[in-house]
Amino acid sequence: MNTLTLTQEWDKTFPKSELVNHCKVTFHNRYGIELAADMYVPKEAEGKLPAIAVSGPFGAVKEQSSGLYAQHMAERGIVTLAFDPSFTGESGGEPRRMASPDINTEDFLAAVDFLSNCDRVDPERIGIIGICGFGGMAINAAALDPRIKATVASTMYDMSKVNVEGYFASEDTPAQRMEKRKALAAQRTADYKSGSYVRAGGVIDPLPENAPWFVKDYHAYYKTPRGYHERSGNSTDGWNVIGCQSFLNQPLLAWAHEIENPVLLIHGEKAHSRYFSEYAFERMTGNNKELLIIPGASHVDLYDDVAGVIPYDKMESFFKENLK
Repeated sequence: MNTLTLTQEWDKTFPKSELVNHCKVTFHNRYGIELAADMYVPKEAEGKLPAIAVSGPFGAVKEQSSGLYAQHMAERGIVTLAFDPSFTGESGGEPRRMASPDINTEDFLAAVDFLSNCDRVDPERIGIIGICGFGGMAINAAALDPRIKATVASTMYDMSKVNVEGYFASEDTPAQRMEKRKALAAQRTADYKSGSYVRAGGVIDPLPENAPWFVKDYHAYYKTPRGYHERSGNSTDGWNVIGCQSFLNQPLLAWAHEIENPVLLIHGEKAHSRYFSEYAFERMTGNNKELLIIPGASHVDLYDDVAGVIPYDKMESFFKENLK
């Protein structure tokens, strides 16, 4: 494993809290990829504490939403770990800006490995939070690893579903999927020949006047001082064009119905992505699930504190009830 070079200055998109201690840490997943994370520990707490690993959104870095969530939850007495997924941000993995339903799910499990061995953490009281596309990865991780005692998926995307079907099933025919497969196959040939990977581009900028409303929502976060970060693919040049290929035939939520531990799905009423959480809620069949819809909220309203609608109180009560 390579030793990562981590930025030690505070370069988050949110102010530092005086209620928690913060430090940079690293850990590795079972593929040998070294991951970079910010650990937040409540200053006044004593003894072994519950812990939460946090990641997402898809294409974001820990200096954005995941770090914000982590810091808020640490203020409430929980050790938190906001990490960059493999191939992203300060974490390792080559080539950069690739995505994998397996490896990115594994990243959550590796975070649980790390937390289970931390002196300040009770290994029987560990949960996870996945935001946007990492909400789907979090549910997949919860279906795979019973050490995860409670899961929150906030403003989630099912990256398999959106790649297979397009938005709102707009590309949900065998012929349309075959066209995607052909395009990705051709891109792989071209990338191999050139020796580099073509990037798909981050959030479009400048923003066309006729851009869909949800694209404007993303632009207002990733492309402005509100949420811009230089290591975020969404803020800069995006994923590799072939980066999401494997989502086309690897469904993330296939075993969601066998999750036994509690899952809380949080989504905005007006979010274009709301149907992903509703679909996930339907996939889960036990009495361990809850869907919380935030009135009037958009997808990006659950990225930061600008709209003031992220339900931290609800998440605190959820985790403290289920990590006790």
